Amino acid sequence: MSSQDIPEENLPAEQSAGHDEHGHGAVSPADDKHPFVDPGLPPHEPRIQDIDERAAKRSERSVALLFTVSMLATVAFIASFVAIPVDKSVFIFPLGRISALNFALGLTLGIALFCIGAGAVHWARTLMSDVEIADERHPIEAEPEVREKVFADFKQGAKESAIGRRKLIRNTMFGALTLVPLSGVVLLRDLGPLPEDKLRHTLWSKGKLLVNMNTNEPLRPADVAVGSLTFAKPEGLEEHDHDFQNEIAKAALMIVRIQPENIKDKRELEWSHQGIVAYSKICTHVGCPISLYEQQTHHVLCPCHQSTFDLSDGARVIFGPAGHALPQLRIGVNEEGYLEALSDFEEPVGPAFWERG
Repeated sequence: MSSQDIPEENLPAEQSAGHDEHGHGAVSPADDKHPFVDPGLPPHEPRIQDIDERAAKRSERSVALLFTVSMLATVAFIASFVAIPVDKSVFIFPLGRISALNFALGLTLGIALFCIGAGAVHWARTLMSDVEIADERHPIEAEPEVREKVFADFKQGAKESAIGRRKLIRNTMFGALTLVPLSGVVLLRDLGPLPEDKLRHTLWSKGKLLVNMNTNEPLRPADVAVGSLTFAKPEGLEEHDHDFQNEIAKAALMIVRIQPENIKDKRELEWSHQGIVAYSKICTHVGCPISLYEQQTHHVLCPCHQSTFDLSDGARVIFGPAGHALPQLRIGVNEEGYLEALSDFEEPVGPAFWERG
């Protein structure tokens, strides 16, 4: 659009004396105090949006369109996360075969963020004031006059940005900025399913046989000698099971036989069978497997950080950083003479967690 197409009353008035109120085109001569000539700011040239409201409306719609595309891309991001299977792959030239989910998430999130940035830049370049203002340096400390000036500048900037008058831009921008953070919230789903109360329970239950980890055979009391250390797992848990590692990390047992008269803790004695006690193998510090046993003292040692537990006294902590005793499994013997669990652990195994209460 040429200046001939713009109504005369919309054309900028000529500045008198060769410069405007902001000092555009002004030149300060050199003197004794300022030996260098100040060339001043170049003459301000108005944009088409400054003098033609129709052009300003076109720019406003363009900015609003970019913000709207950002909102749609964010919705597409969430829809892709929900709808596309994690194992689906697609061929994208020239990238080759890649994950469809990763490609969709990256593309939609990139579009959402790009459109917000592009909309903000286009808004600033076409609709916000582009008048350059020279501001003298001032002391760092905030004097009352400075604070007043800051507030005045803020109000002036808000006025020049037209955020109050350009409601379409304002509303679509707020919409885009509100939806984009939802992308991060949705990504939290990749942290895995909610634990619910799974950390409080193991595969042990009433009637589950104690199976030797080495022989994979059920244990009888005669199989556990005094002073020996035996590792056991629940009946039915096999190494080829897809969840074996997760389950054994909670259910692994160490079985020790102690002379009943040497057991100091009353509950430990009640939960044992002929001096055979079963404790969790998982250290209560950071979850390392305990494997070192001292026959004379009945102490077990975690090899990771040297937490030491006394199996003759309720597996209480006697040294190291572990926070609490090892949980004990209540055991007995079934009709066939095999060792069996009489319940699950009474407390969660392994390290403490924030939901434990």
